[in-house]
Amino acid sequence: MDGKETSEAAGSGREDARAVKPESMTGKTVLITGATAGIGRVTARELAAAGAHLLLVARNRQKAEETRAWLKEVTGSKSVELIIADLSSLAQVRSAAEQAGSFGALNVLVNNVGAIFQRRTESVDGIEMTFALNHLAPFLLTTLLREALRRGGPSRVVTVSSDAHLRATMNFDDLEGRRRYRAWAAYGQSKLANLLFSYELAKRLEGSGTTANALHPGFVASEFGKKNGGFLRVAMSIAQRLGAVSVEEGGRTSIYLASSKEVQGVTGKYFVECREQKSSPVSEDAESMRRLWEISERMTGLVADGAVAERVLV
Repeated sequence: MDGKETSEAAGSGREDARAVKPESMTGKTVLITGATAGIGRVTARELAAAGAHLLLVARNRQKAEETRAWLKEVTGSKSVELIIADLSSLAQVRSAAEQAGSFGALNVLVNNVGAIFQRRTESVDGIEMTFALNHLAPFLLTTLLREALRRGGPSRVVTVSSDAHLRATMNFDDLEGRRRYRAWAAYGQSKLANLLFSYELAKRLEGSGTTANALHPGFVASEFGKKNGGFLRVAMSIAQRLGAVSVEEGGRTSIYLASSKEVQGVTGKYFVECREQKSSPVSEDAESMRRLWEISERMTGLVADGAVAERVLV
Protein backbone atom coordinates (compact mmCIF):
# COMPACT_ATOMS: atom_id res chain seq x y z
CA MET A 1 0.00 0.00 0.00
CA ASP A 2 1.16 3.50 -0.81
CA GLY A 3 1.83 5.31 2.44
CA LYS A 4 -0.19 8.30 1.26
CA GLU A 5 -3.45 6.40 0.83
CA THR A 6 -6.10 7.65 3.21
CA SER A 7 -9.85 8.09 2.82
CA GLU A 8 -9.90 7.57 -0.94
CA ALA A 9 -8.85 3.93 -0.59
CA ALA A 10 -11.75 3.07 1.67
CA GLY A 11 -14.16 5.02 -0.49
CA SER A 12 -13.57 3.07 -3.69
CA GLY A 13 -15.98 0.35 -4.74
CA ARG A 14 -19.60 0.24 -3.63
CA GLU A 15 -21.34 3.59 -3.48
CA ASP A 16 -22.90 2.85 -0.09
CA ALA A 17 -19.42 2.09 1.33
CA ARG A 18 -18.18 5.61 0.76
CA ALA A 19 -15.29 7.17 2.64
CA VAL A 20 -15.59 9.18 5.81
CA LYS A 21 -15.31 12.90 5.14
CA PRO A 22 -12.09 14.22 6.72
CA GLU A 23 -13.90 16.71 8.93
CA SER A 24 -16.65 14.39 10.11
CA MET A 25 -14.88 12.99 13.21
CA THR A 26 -13.14 16.14 14.42
CA GLY A 27 -13.43 16.43 18.18
CA LYS A 28 -14.53 12.79 18.59
CA THR A 29 -12.71 10.28 20.77
CA VAL A 30 -12.71 6.74 19.40
CA LEU A 31 -11.42 3.57 21.05
CA ILE A 32 -10.54 0.67 18.74
CA THR A 33 -9.43 -2.79 19.82
CA GLY A 34 -7.29 -4.91 17.52
CA ALA A 35 -6.11 -1.88 15.54
CA THR A 36 -2.59 -3.03 14.66
CA ALA A 37 -3.61 -5.26 11.74
CA GLY A 38 -6.35 -6.05 9.27
CA ILE A 39 -9.64 -4.18 9.26
CA GLY A 40 -8.88 -2.63 12.65
CA ARG A 41 -5.84 -0.93 11.16
CA VAL A 42 -7.86 0.34 8.18
CA THR A 43 -10.57 1.60 10.54
CA ALA A 44 -7.98 3.42 12.63
CA ARG A 45 -6.44 5.01 9.54
CA GLU A 46 -9.73 6.31 8.18
CA LEU A 47 -10.99 7.67 11.48
CA ALA A 48 -7.63 9.32 12.16
CA ALA A 49 -7.78 10.91 8.70
CA ALA A 50 -11.27 12.10 9.59
CA GLY A 51 -9.92 13.96 12.60
CA ALA A 52 -10.71 11.56 15.44
CA HIS A 53 -8.68 11.32 18.64
CA LEU A 54 -7.80 7.62 18.73
CA LEU A 55 -7.29 5.29 21.68
CA LEU A 56 -5.80 2.06 20.36
CA VAL A 57 -5.88 -1.05 22.53
CA ALA A 58 -3.19 -3.55 21.54
CA ARG A 59 -1.43 -6.53 23.12
CA ASN A 60 1.94 -6.00 21.47
CA ARG A 61 3.64 -2.70 22.33
CA GLN A 62 6.04 -2.80 19.38
CA LYS A 63 3.21 -3.29 16.88
CA ALA A 64 1.21 -0.58 18.62
CA GLU A 65 4.09 1.90 18.38
CA GLU A 66 4.62 0.99 14.72
CA THR A 67 0.92 1.53 14.05
CA ARG A 68 0.97 4.93 15.74
CA ALA A 69 3.99 6.00 13.68
CA TRP A 70 2.33 4.73 10.50
CA LEU A 71 -0.89 6.60 11.28
CA LYS A 72 1.06 9.80 11.79
CA GLU A 73 2.84 9.27 8.48
CA VAL A 74 -0.24 8.49 6.35
CA THR A 75 -2.76 10.84 8.00
CA GLY A 76 -0.70 13.49 9.76
CA SER A 77 -2.53 12.74 12.99
CA LYS A 78 -0.67 13.29 16.24
CA SER A 79 -3.74 12.40 18.31
CA VAL A 80 -3.21 8.67 18.84
CA GLU A 81 -2.94 7.20 22.32
CA LEU A 82 -1.88 3.63 23.08
CA ILE A 83 -3.33 1.31 25.71
CA ILE A 84 -1.33 -1.90 26.03
CA ALA A 85 -3.47 -4.80 27.21
CA ASP A 86 -4.05 -8.47 26.45
CA LEU A 87 -7.85 -8.54 26.24
CA SER A 88 -8.03 -12.27 26.86
CA SER A 89 -7.22 -11.37 30.49
CA LEU A 90 -10.12 -9.96 32.52
CA ALA A 91 -7.70 -8.01 34.72
CA GLN A 92 -6.13 -6.39 31.66
CA VAL A 93 -9.56 -5.56 30.21
CA ARG A 94 -10.28 -3.73 33.47
CA SER A 95 -6.94 -1.94 33.24
CA ALA A 96 -7.65 -0.92 29.63
CA ALA A 97 -11.08 0.42 30.62
CA GLU A 98 -9.57 2.39 33.48
CA GLN A 99 -6.95 3.93 31.21
CA ALA A 100 -9.52 4.75 28.53
CA GLY A 101 -11.82 6.29 31.10
CA SER A 102 -9.06 8.64 32.21
CA PHE A 103 -9.27 10.40 28.83
CA GLY A 104 -12.80 11.55 29.65
CA ALA A 105 -15.75 11.28 27.29
CA LEU A 106 -15.81 8.48 24.71
CA ASN A 107 -17.80 8.97 21.52
CA VAL A 108 -17.23 5.66 19.75
CA LEU A 109 -16.12 2.22 20.91
CA VAL A 110 -15.17 -0.24 18.15
CA ASN A 111 -14.97 -3.81 19.49
CA ASN A 112 -12.87 -5.23 16.67
CA VAL A 113 -10.44 -7.71 18.22
CA GLY A 114 -11.10 -11.39 17.60
CA ALA A 115 -9.38 -14.67 16.80
CA ILE A 116 -9.86 -18.36 16.10
CA PHE A 117 -7.91 -21.07 17.93
CA GLN A 118 -7.32 -24.46 16.31
CA ARG A 119 -6.78 -26.21 19.63
CA ARG A 120 -8.64 -25.58 22.85
CA THR A 121 -6.65 -23.10 24.91
CA GLU A 122 -7.48 -21.41 28.19
CA SER A 123 -6.87 -17.80 29.13
CA VAL A 124 -5.00 -16.72 32.25
CA ASP A 125 -8.42 -16.78 33.96
CA GLY A 126 -9.00 -20.43 33.00
CA ILE A 127 -11.62 -19.55 30.39
CA GLU A 128 -11.65 -21.04 26.88
CA MET A 129 -9.75 -18.53 24.77
CA THR A 130 -12.23 -18.00 21.93
CA PHE A 131 -15.05 -17.18 24.33
CA ALA A 132 -12.77 -15.08 26.53
CA LEU A 133 -11.31 -12.92 23.76
CA ASN A 134 -14.17 -12.72 21.25
CA HIS A 135 -17.07 -12.29 23.66
CA LEU A 136 -16.17 -11.66 27.29
CA ALA A 137 -13.58 -9.00 26.42
CA PRO A 138 -15.99 -6.72 24.49
CA PHE A 139 -18.75 -7.45 27.01
CA LEU A 140 -16.63 -6.36 29.97
CA LEU A 141 -14.86 -3.49 28.21
CA THR A 142 -18.13 -1.99 26.98
CA THR A 143 -19.82 -2.34 30.35
CA LEU A 144 -16.93 -0.71 32.19
CA LEU A 145 -16.86 2.18 29.70
CA ARG A 146 -20.59 2.94 29.96
CA GLU A 147 -19.99 6.17 31.93
CA ALA A 148 -17.41 7.44 29.43
CA LEU A 149 -19.85 6.64 26.62
CA ARG A 150 -22.64 8.44 28.47
CA ARG A 151 -20.43 11.53 28.79
CA GLY A 152 -19.67 11.32 25.08
CA GLY A 153 -23.30 11.02 24.02
CA PRO A 154 -24.66 10.69 21.50
CA SER A 155 -22.19 7.82 21.35
CA ARG A 156 -21.84 4.50 19.56
CA VAL A 157 -20.74 0.94 20.28
CA VAL A 158 -19.74 -0.95 17.14
CA THR A 159 -19.02 -4.67 17.46
CA VAL A 160 -17.48 -6.78 14.71
CA SER A 161 -19.38 -10.05 14.42
CA SER A 162 -19.40 -12.37 11.41
CA ASP A 163 -21.73 -14.31 9.14
CA ALA A 164 -20.21 -17.35 10.87
CA HIS A 165 -23.03 -16.76 13.38
CA LEU A 166 -25.54 -18.00 10.76
CA ARG A 167 -24.54 -21.63 11.32
CA ALA A 168 -23.99 -21.31 15.06
CA THR A 169 -25.92 -22.05 18.22
CA MET A 170 -25.22 -21.20 21.84
CA ASN A 171 -24.22 -24.39 23.65
CA PHE A 172 -25.18 -23.13 27.10
CA ASP A 173 -24.45 -26.55 28.60
CA ASP A 174 -20.83 -26.40 27.41
CA LEU A 175 -19.99 -22.81 26.40
CA GLU A 176 -16.26 -23.39 26.79
CA GLY A 177 -16.04 -26.62 24.82
CA ARG A 178 -14.84 -28.67 27.77
CA ARG A 179 -16.57 -31.83 26.58
CA ARG A 180 -15.97 -31.30 22.87
CA TYR A 181 -14.01 -28.54 21.21
CA ARG A 182 -14.16 -27.67 17.51
CA ALA A 183 -12.44 -24.49 16.37
CA TRP A 184 -15.03 -23.31 13.86
CA ALA A 185 -17.95 -24.14 16.15
CA ALA A 186 -16.33 -22.19 18.98
CA TYR A 187 -15.66 -19.25 16.67
CA GLY A 188 -19.21 -19.26 15.28
CA GLN A 189 -20.64 -19.39 18.77
CA SER A 190 -18.52 -16.40 19.81
CA LYS A 191 -19.75 -14.40 16.81
CA LEU A 192 -23.35 -15.31 17.68
CA ALA A 193 -22.57 -14.14 21.22
CA ASN A 194 -21.44 -10.79 19.75
CA LEU A 195 -24.89 -10.34 18.26
CA LEU A 196 -26.82 -11.45 21.33
CA PHE A 197 -24.71 -9.04 23.37
CA SER A 198 -25.19 -6.14 20.94
CA TYR A 199 -28.96 -6.59 20.80
CA GLU A 200 -29.32 -6.89 24.56
CA LEU A 201 -26.99 -3.93 25.07
CA ALA A 202 -29.12 -1.83 22.73
CA LYS A 203 -32.21 -2.64 24.79
CA ARG A 204 -30.52 -1.87 28.09
CA LEU A 205 -29.11 1.41 26.79
CA GLU A 206 -32.37 2.61 25.27
CA GLY A 207 -32.82 6.32 25.96
CA SER A 208 -29.25 6.75 27.22
CA GLY A 209 -27.86 8.39 24.08
CA THR A 210 -25.61 5.41 23.29
CA THR A 211 -26.38 3.10 20.37
CA ALA A 212 -25.12 -0.45 19.83
CA ASN A 213 -24.81 -2.18 16.47
CA ALA A 214 -22.94 -5.16 15.05
CA LEU A 215 -21.58 -6.02 11.62
CA HIS A 216 -20.16 -8.64 9.31
CA PRO A 217 -17.02 -7.28 7.57
CA GLY A 218 -16.94 -9.95 4.88
CA PHE A 219 -14.45 -12.76 4.53
CA VAL A 220 -11.31 -10.66 4.64
CA ALA A 221 -7.85 -11.37 3.27
CA SER A 222 -5.91 -10.67 6.45
CA GLU A 223 -3.72 -12.47 8.96
CA PHE A 224 -6.83 -13.81 10.69
CA GLY A 225 -6.40 -17.48 11.60
CA LYS A 226 -2.87 -17.70 10.26
CA LYS A 227 -1.19 -17.79 13.67
CA ASN A 228 -2.54 -21.31 14.03
CA GLY A 229 -0.46 -24.15 12.69
CA GLY A 230 -1.23 -27.06 10.44
CA PHE A 231 -4.53 -27.51 8.64
CA LEU A 232 -6.26 -24.35 9.81
CA ARG A 233 -3.44 -22.09 8.63
CA VAL A 234 -3.34 -23.77 5.22
CA ALA A 235 -7.15 -23.76 4.89
CA MET A 236 -7.38 -20.06 5.73
CA SER A 237 -4.64 -19.17 3.27
CA ILE A 238 -6.29 -21.09 0.43
CA ALA A 239 -9.78 -19.77 1.20
CA GLN A 240 -8.55 -16.18 1.32
CA ARG A 241 -6.81 -16.51 -2.03
CA LEU A 242 -9.97 -17.92 -3.60
CA GLY A 243 -12.66 -15.62 -2.28
CA ALA A 244 -11.67 -13.02 0.28
CA VAL A 245 -12.21 -9.26 0.09
CA SER A 246 -9.41 -6.82 0.82
CA VAL A 247 -8.90 -5.29 4.26
CA GLU A 248 -9.89 -1.98 2.65
CA GLU A 249 -13.32 -3.32 1.76
CA GLY A 250 -13.59 -5.26 5.00
CA GLY A 251 -13.13 -2.13 7.09
CA ARG A 252 -15.82 -0.06 5.40
CA THR A 253 -18.80 -1.10 7.48
CA SER A 254 -16.94 -0.49 10.75
CA ILE A 255 -15.99 2.98 9.50
CA TYR A 256 -19.57 3.62 8.35
CA LEU A 257 -21.13 2.62 11.69
CA ALA A 258 -18.55 4.59 13.65
CA SER A 259 -18.99 7.82 11.73
CA SER A 260 -21.93 8.12 9.35
CA LYS A 261 -24.73 10.55 10.15
CA GLU A 262 -27.08 8.12 8.41
CA VAL A 263 -26.96 5.74 11.39
CA GLN A 264 -27.15 8.37 14.12
CA GLY A 265 -29.74 7.02 16.56
CA VAL A 266 -29.95 3.61 14.86
CA THR A 267 -29.46 0.83 17.42
CA GLY A 268 -29.81 -2.91 17.87
CA LYS A 269 -29.13 -3.69 14.20
CA TYR A 270 -26.83 -5.90 12.12
CA PHE A 271 -25.05 -4.50 9.07
CA VAL A 272 -23.37 -6.06 6.04
CA GLU A 273 -21.72 -3.89 3.35
CA CYS A 274 -23.00 -0.76 5.13
CA ARG A 275 -26.60 -1.95 4.89
CA GLU A 276 -28.90 -3.30 7.57
CA GLN A 277 -29.62 -7.01 7.26
CA LYS A 278 -31.46 -9.66 9.23
CA SER A 279 -29.29 -11.88 11.37
CA SER A 280 -30.15 -15.46 12.24
CA PRO A 281 -33.36 -16.28 14.15
CA VAL A 282 -31.23 -17.68 16.98
CA SER A 283 -29.49 -14.31 17.38
CA GLU A 284 -32.85 -12.62 17.96
CA ASP A 285 -33.97 -14.90 20.79
CA ALA A 286 -34.69 -12.70 23.81
CA GLU A 287 -34.21 -15.50 26.33
CA SER A 288 -30.76 -16.31 24.91
CA MET A 289 -29.81 -12.63 25.13
CA ARG A 290 -30.82 -12.45 28.77
CA ARG A 291 -29.20 -15.77 29.67
CA LEU A 292 -25.90 -14.93 27.99
CA TRP A 293 -25.83 -11.52 29.67
CA GLU A 294 -26.28 -13.03 33.12
CA ILE A 295 -23.65 -15.72 32.49
CA SER A 296 -21.24 -13.07 31.21
CA GLU A 297 -21.79 -10.95 34.32
CA ARG A 298 -20.84 -13.87 36.52
CA MET A 299 -17.85 -14.93 34.43
CA THR A 300 -16.41 -11.40 34.35
CA GLY A 301 -17.04 -10.73 38.04
CA LEU A 302 -19.50 -7.89 37.50
CA VAL A 303 -22.11 -9.46 39.77
CA ALA A 304 -19.51 -10.03 42.47
CA ASP A 305 -18.63 -6.35 42.14
CA GLY A 306 -22.08 -5.39 43.32
CA ALA A 307 -24.24 -6.05 40.26
CA VAL A 308 -22.75 -2.97 38.59
CA ALA A 309 -24.09 -3.85 35.15
CA GLU A 310 -27.65 -4.37 36.37
CA ARG A 311 -27.72 -1.16 38.36
CA VAL A 312 -26.52 0.99 35.44
CA LEU A 313 -27.65 -0.73 32.28
CA VAL A 314 -31.09 -2.08 33.16
